[in-house]
Amino acid sequence: MLNLERRTRKPSLLAGLGGLLAATGVGLSAYASHGIADPLAQSHVTTAALYAFGHGVALAVLGPTQQNTLGRLALYVLLIGTLLFSGSLVAGALWTLSTQLAPVGGTALMVGWLAYGLNALRR
Repeated sequence: MLNLERRTRKPSLLAGLGGLLAATGVGLSAYASHGIADPLAQSHVTTAALYAFGHGVALAVLGPTQQNTLGRLALYVLLIGTLLFSGSLVAGALWTLSTQLAPVGGTALMVGWLAYGLNALRR
């Protein structure tokens, strides 16, 4: 029965990327706890890990459920927002690069969640 169910379901790119994002969040969290001495850098990487993990789980769970364009678009905006937000924080903390993409990522996260919520109300 499991093989039959598996054949009828399509693979979900969003779910796969969400799993990778959540795994990255776990790794970043461990690195922040054990490999970073500077408290500010540690805080930034921990925040990035939290957002990566949480949004990765959301994408892994919600990705396969979205059948319409707006729902999928909202989740892709969440993915991009998470990459920009978390990536910018990590780049700033580890390589002293600019974190100017973090607000763009945060805004994308808010837009993505609003679009997801509106799509849920439309159904």
